[in-house]
Amino acid sequence: MGLLSGIMGLTSDADIDEVRSDLDPILLADEDVDLAFRVVRDLFVFTDLRLIIVDKQGMTGRKRHIQTIPYRSITMFAIETAGNFDADSELTLWMSGQPPLLRQLSRRADIAGIQRALAHGVLDRK
Repeated sequence: MGLLSGIMGLTSDADIDEVRSDLDPILLADEDVDLAFRVVRDLFVFTDLRLIIVDKQGMTGRKRHIQTIPYRSITMFAIETAGNFDADSELTLWMSGQPPLLRQLSRRADIAGIQRALAHGVLDRK
């Protein structure tokens, strides 16, 4: 059990063992995957060191854009929930020296879980 899930009592909606196996080539030897949230085909993976966003592209999803964001570089974040006529929610991350990163979240995404994991990852490391 990782730091975030142990302290926060959070649960992932993606299988941690499957995510760990999939990302094994890019994880550090002592890096733990704490939480993972599936957003349509994409993944938000919270490790004890960083946030990894896996953006699956193309028809088959074999092409992937993998973005690593160290918690220490995230200066602020915001989540906009879906309204009555909106199909999706939005996540915005502000990082040191970078333009804001905007990601669409589906209406079914665990928005509260993502928000808590970000708050813990960002605020606990300041």
